[in-house]
Amino acid sequence: MKIKRELRKKLMLRKLLVSRAVFFGIAITAQLLILIAIITRFNEYFVLFYSISILISILALIWIINDNYNPVYKIAWIIPILLFPIFGGLFYLFFAGNRLSNRRKQKMISIAENARNALMMDSIIVNEIQSQNETAYNQVTYIQNSSYCPPYHNWISEYLPTGEVIFERLKEELEKAENFIFLEYFIIDEGIMWNSILDILIKKVKQGVDVRIIYDDLGCMTTLPYGYDKKLARAGIKCCVFNRMIPVLSPRLNNRDHRKIAIIDGTTGFTGGINLADEYINAIEKYGHWKDSAIMLKGKAVWNLTVMFLSMWDYLGQVEEHIDRFRPYFFSDTNQVRDGYVQPFSDSPLDDEPVGETVYLNLINKARRYVYITTPYLIIGHEIVTALGAAAKGGVDVRIITPHHPDKWYVHAVTRSYYKTLIDNGVKIYEYLPGFIHSKSFVVDDEYAVVGTINMDYRSLYLHFECGVWMYQCKSIFDIKNDFLNTLQICKNITPADIQQIKWYKAVMRSVLRVFSPLM
Repeated sequence: MKIKRELRKKLMLRKLLVSRAVFFGIAITAQLLILIAIITRFNEYFVLFYSISILISILALIWIINDNYNPVYKIAWIIPILLFPIFGGLFYLFFAGNRLSNRRKQKMISIAENARNALMMDSIIVNEIQSQNETAYNQVTYIQNSSYCPPYHNWISEYLPTGEVIFERLKEELEKAENFIFLEYFIIDEGIMWNSILDILIKKVKQGVDVRIIYDDLGCMTTLPYGYDKKLARAGIKCCVFNRMIPVLSPRLNNRDHRKIAIIDGTTGFTGGINLADEYINAIEKYGHWKDSAIMLKGKAVWNLTVMFLSMWDYLGQVEEHIDRFRPYFFSDTNQVRDGYVQPFSDSPLDDEPVGETVYLNLINKARRYVYITTPYLIIGHEIVTALGAAAKGGVDVRIITPHHPDKWYVHAVTRSYYKTLIDNGVKIYEYLPGFIHSKSFVVDDEYAVVGTINMDYRSLYLHFECGVWMYQCKSIFDIKNDFLNTLQICKNITPADIQQIKWYKAVMRSVLRVFSPLM
């Protein structure tokens, strides 16, 4: 077993060394060295260069202070600009923000309008929710107004508690496809999981099924070879690459397509934490046992996911399709068993509306009995820290599960930096001892739940394209709760005594990293 693990590590290292990530890193480093060399070569103009750099830094500070950025993000940039005024402003120009060209902005506005027209709200359903629960109605209305995504009667929602279960259910549903398959994933990695799915996709293409894939280029930088989209095209699979990486200093690095969506014929949809890579199904071991989750939907609610995918597809492909031609026809649903309500929703970093964060805050603030959360990262702003603490001090049972084995040590250090404040306010923190928990779920009061792709960190809440499914009064909510309680049995409860045993230098390091956490 040990030999296999060592061999796997060597293969992964070899794959990394020949990957685009190494080339990209070398190219960026070279550009920085060239910039420094130019500055050194023309040192006789240092006073002029210094003056211009200071002016850029001052303008950057004024822009940051007056912009609508989260205060934590502002601090994370203000400190390095003040410490390094010569390069701070320049680095801000290269690496910060969500800037789009005017042409891209107009295209995005046009596509968003098409999506809004395709997602028409059913006032009967909204009125039903309002008559039952004003709090639920308020949350539904916020999501509808902010992401254009309406609620639906829940026909079938199935909670999938592990990557292994998700993998098998996804393959089953892909085999049933007759019209189209849409896949949108942050990471795709060649291996047991992806190769098995790819075999099904190629078979379906030969049967005349329209198969489309979107993957994030940065997410796949170390997992897929350059030009992989062309390889898929040769197999008859249509492919778009999100934010194709160019080895040039650019703020485009900030925005990533972090969504994980699978849609079959517009009648079945999946979303959750799982990417299409072997660690997610524990076919290989990276950080101990990998715990993830997803939700499968069947019925009209899948339309929201379909519109999300097609909106992204049209944006990346610079096309404008008639979205309604992908809307499936449902026979009269009078005989369908209605099990509560579901509302798949999207979150874009380009509309200045933090939908994911606000959905989470609404759930925390309205909880009466309990809030159970699983998240791989706990890097949160003052608003969520305050909401969690206020809920716990008000008698709500607030519990959070985070990983014990990190995927990134520095991010995990920042996650742990929040433990003391939360525990002091009555929040219970648990770490998943077997390994890494990648699941992103909320379950509240046996009434509400959210499962999706949205981590509790700055990038996920503000900089990435994300999605989730809000649920109300569904039976699957109890499955989410039971999975949480079962997972607690193999977690370590972090106590005040554990916090007191932390070495002072570790506490200092975590505090410093926490200041710059929005930039990680």
